[in-house]
Amino acid sequence: MNIRQLFDQDTGTYSYLIWDEESGEAAIIDSVREQFERDSHLIIELGLTLKYTLESHVHADHVTASGLLRDEFDATVVLHKNSESCCADLLVDDGDQIQLGEQTVEMLHTPGHTNTDITFKVDGVLFTGDTLLIRGCGRTDFQSGSADTLYSSITERLFTLDDDTIVYPGHDYTGLTSSSIGEEKRLNPRLANTSREAFIAIMDGLVLDPPKRIKESVPGNLACGLKVAA
Repeated sequence: MNIRQLFDQDTGTYSYLIWDEESGEAAIIDSVREQFERDSHLIIELGLTLKYTLESHVHADHVTASGLLRDEFDATVVLHKNSESCCADLLVDDGDQIQLGEQTVEMLHTPGHTNTDITFKVDGVLFTGDTLLIRGCGRTDFQSGSADTLYSSITERLFTLDDDTIVYPGHDYTGLTSSSIGEEKRLNPRLANTSREAFIAIMDGLVLDPPKRIKESVPGNLACGLKVAA
């Protein structure tokens, strides 16, 4: 599996273009509307066939380009079924799979940041969205978030995978680009040797401002980025 990590400076968002070398079949994970031209140009330049636009969850900090990319490349928009999105083409759940050539992408439902979170697992790599970040994790104070549920998603699903499994997060604000399950089990200050009760106390004690673009992002993403409030 080929992986190209892409970055949106304004929102600290990582998008990922992944593709099967032999077939050229591709998917883009967590696209950003303002980067539509960049990403479209790259897909065409590399000669890829975009089959899917994958959303790790219904984002509150940026608006997706999934609908625009679908229209441009005849791709399939994928969201978790809990989103109840009317614009998505495929609503998935835990254990569902899609194919990119010979590569299988498995959906792991990892709720807690929201109830729509999916981790995408392929070829020894995890694309964790906001569920597991590098030395952190997604907030749990809005959008059906639950610290208790997030702790289960990380410790009972992700941390049971091989330590050398690579972790590509949905965001980073310090310049780090990837990690591993083993690293996060040892070094993540919210999770390393942390009990469920202590984790919940950490998350409940955070005092965070709402995402700056939440009022446009959530409804915009439920509409696949095709209808965005001014």
